[in-house]
Amino acid sequence: MPILEHRRIEADILRCVHDVLAASHGAEVARDTIRDAVTRSAVDQGASFRAALDHMPDLADFAEALRLWTAEDALELTVHVARADILEFDVTRCRYAEMYRAMGLGELGPLLSCNRDGQFCAGYNPDIVFTRTQTIMEGASHCDFRYRLASPGREAPAGG
Repeated sequence: MPILEHRRIEADILRCVHDVLAASHGAEVARDTIRDAVTRSAVDQGASFRAALDHMPDLADFAEALRLWTAEDALELTVHVARADILEFDVTRCRYAEMYRAMGLGELGPLLSCNRDGQFCAGYNPDIVFTRTQTIMEGASHCDFRYRLASPGREAPAGG
């Protein structure tokens, strides 16, 4: 199943969880709970992807895995750098954002999707440093994804 469809199904369920929690415990608790659950899921997914490899993944491995998130034109990318130690790209179209808005979940979209991006790295390879300054989901023209692979025990290269 494409990840875009998987996220739609998750969003349908998490919308109900959010609404129940918001009614019983308030909007802040509902958002925090969704954020925490999605974070845990992303870390677990990263660990699962890592376990499928016979080595600690680098950013070349990660770039290869991106095809799963871009399947069925879910994301349109402009790749700037793709190396084992640096991966930089911009997302210029995000069907995840379009889908959440169409579902009436535009406000929760960053928690349901964008929140995953950096958290996935914690499970996949904790030496990956992720930065992003803007997202389509939050109204920007594009998402600026920047990944650096830091050597264990050292800081990431400058610029990330």
